[in-house]
Amino acid sequence: MPDTQFTHRPRNLSRQWLIGLLLLAALLLLLWWFWPSKEQPQQMRRGPFGDMGPVPVRVADVSQGNFAVELKALGTVTAYNTVNVRGRVDGELVKLLFKDGQQVKAGDLLAVIDPRPYEIALQQAQGALQESQAQLRNAELDLKRYRGLYAEDSIAKQTLDTQEALVNQYRGGIKSLQSNVATAKLNLDFTQVRAPISGRLGIRQADVGNLVGSGDTLPLVVITQTLPIAVTFTLPEAELPAVVQRLRAGETLAVEAWDRSEKLKLAEGQLESVDNLIDTATGTVKLKARFANAEEMLFPNQFVNVRLRVKTLQNVTLMPSAALQFGASGTFAYVVDAEDKVQMTPISVGPSDGQLSVVEQGLNPGQRLVLEGTDRLRSGNKVEVISDKPNATPTPTATPERKGAPRAQ
Repeated sequence: MPDTQFTHRPRNLSRQWLIGLLLLAALLLLLWWFWPSKEQPQQMRRGPFGDMGPVPVRVADVSQGNFAVELKALGTVTAYNTVNVRGRVDGELVKLLFKDGQQVKAGDLLAVIDPRPYEIALQQAQGALQESQAQLRNAELDLKRYRGLYAEDSIAKQTLDTQEALVNQYRGGIKSLQSNVATAKLNLDFTQVRAPISGRLGIRQADVGNLVGSGDTLPLVVITQTLPIAVTFTLPEAELPAVVQRLRAGETLAVEAWDRSEKLKLAEGQLESVDNLIDTATGTVKLKARFANAEEMLFPNQFVNVRLRVKTLQNVTLMPSAALQFGASGTFAYVVDAEDKVQMTPISVGPSDGQLSVVEQGLNPGQRLVLEGTDRLRSGNKVEVISDKPNATPTPTATPERKGAPRAQ
């Protein structure tokens, strides 16, 4: 038994020495790893518990300028007039004088229906009219003679009355035949299919040689008025008073139409009308804006983002919306002073368009605000301002006037 204890004791001592040496080596390695090098830049020295140098940040300046207060909504482009062009008489389509998508004016000739049957009908009506007119002239001459004979008491009164009735009959027949001639002329004119309104043509629905008529289900073509054009959109009833007050004051409210991504402005117009009731299901009211659409960027049934400019604030303090921070005590921003130290400054903001926000209290034009790198900032921290361009001094992001379009920061 004593021999066994003597044998295990050196082994335990060797194991303890080995573990001790390993721990010592690990400790030396950690000290070497975290010990700052003399050649290492001051801003790159980082300890195990946080940053030891200036925090890199991007900044933007507080500016002063005009700010457009806008109401945003989703709208649908609608045409003021849409016409289905059909033939007003039956016949064979012999000519098509338009191209798909062509812009036309009211009265332009679009198509021709075979006019020959209607030319013949007009000639027949004119021949019947001439025949009846000749009979009327003969009857009037006889009436004139009968009146002379009756004055001489050579014929009976009944003969004179009969002749007068015959003349009136011919006159009535002539009026009926004249209307037949007018109808035949009108039908002949209808063989030329003309544009009833100015607008843009769609894709044609019939080809040359087809039999067409006024009762056809499909039109020859559809004309849509695109100059000008309207956009209908809705606003919450809470935003309605500000709009109505300015309309009643006679002001013209500008409206802009943007694409779905809100990166491209399609057209500028003005508010035309407000609906006379509020939708009880959604609590919204419908509005209509009018656009000249000179560049024809708006198409019927197109979805657009609408910006209704309610008013323009003059000479207000503006800050980038990205610099706005939210905390338990309210809204604030990190202001960089002349010594590149940040201070957490409480602020009060007003309207915003997503790019810029109106500062009501707390900031002055020219101050620098932190845009990026705020997650590790505390009041009093030293910062390093990083520019987007190498060797470039950060430039202010002030905008002298806001016109509703987003601007790059």
